[in-house]
This record gives sequence, C-alpha cells and structure tokens, in this order.
Amino acid sequence: MLASDELLGTSRKDRALAFLNYLYFVAVIGVVSAILITAMVMQYAFGEIPCPLCLLQRVALFGICFGVIANFRSGFSYRNTGLTLLFAVLLLLIAARQTLLDIYPRPGHEYIGTAVLGLHMPVWSVIIAVTIIGAYALKLAVLGGDEELTDIRIEAFPSLGHIARWLGLTVIVLALINTASVAVQCGFAQCHTMGYQLLQ
Repeated sequence: MLASDELLGTSRKDRALAFLNYLYFVAVIGVVSAILITAMVMQYAFGEIPCPLCLLQRVALFGICFGVIANFRSGFSYRNTGLTLLFAVLLLLIAARQTLLDIYPRPGHEYIGTAVLGLHMPVWSVIIAVTIIGAYALKLAVLGGDEELTDIRIEAFPSLGHIARWLGLTVIVLALINTASVAVQCGFAQCHTMGYQLLQ
C-alpha cells in the first residue's frame, strides 16, 4: 500500500512539473507572438518599414517560437529546446549589434521607428533575448529538466493544449504574412526602409 502511494505521489509530482513546464512554453510563445504582432502593426498601420537587421531579429523570434511549437507537436526533445535557445542567442547577437551601431550612428543611420516606453526595437530585442535565456535558466533551476515531458504530452492538459494550438497557428500565420511582406519589401534586391520595392 505504501509503495502504491509513493508511486501515485511521484506521478502527481511529474504531472505537476509537466504542467508548469508546458505553462512556461505557452507563456514564451504567447509573449513572442504578441511582440511580433506589435511589430507588424507598427509596420502596416504606422508605415514603419523594418530595416534588414530588424528583419533578422524577426527571423530569430520566429525561430524561438518554432522550437517551442516542435516541443508541442512531437513531444519534448532537447534538440527543440536547443533550437529555441540558439535562436534566443542569435536574437541577442543581432540586436546587440544594431544597438551598438545606433549608439553612435552614421549620418542617415539613426534609430529607425518609434520608441516604445523610451526604447527602440533593437534595445527591446536585447531585453527580450536576455529575458528568454534568463527565464529558461530560472525554469531549469526551479523545475529541473524536462524529462517528464517525454511521457506526459501537452494533450494531458486539454485547456493548455488548446491555447498552445491556437498560438502555434498564430505564429505560422504571422510567419507567412511576414515572408510575403519581406518579398514585397525587398523584391530581388537589397532590403531598405524607403518603401516596398515591388510596389514602386
């Protein structure tokens, strides 16, 4: 009887850890998709055409999301987690480069776009990347590894699974819109912020 209770306790613990891990992943993809939606609203509603480095930052943000989506779709894998963290580091490198270039800009290369809460997008991207890397380190320190996710899929938590599916679809739609937008903006030449080349 005692052994059965211990097994039940371990099972509940694993289920609780799995729920918290999936909740973390849903939070990451939710926040990143909100950031992407905000960037696209600023582009299409306010005419703030992204620069080449801004477009690369979007690629990194999509990469972070796709690493998380892969964990939802095919079950946990350290490769998927590695993909997410690799794109977070890429985002940090690209954003840090642009921020450093903008600290002492060449004429005509000042900050592009509107400041949000006093910070421009490259600086926000540095903060976002550091936050994602730091949050993942905190998750590992508090919740441990993700081994329990190999046995407990997100379908075990129907509400969370439903949210994850909708967020995944949102990211895919955003990626398709962004890809089409980049094609119109850049055409077959170098990207710039002076207009959409295929519409000129």
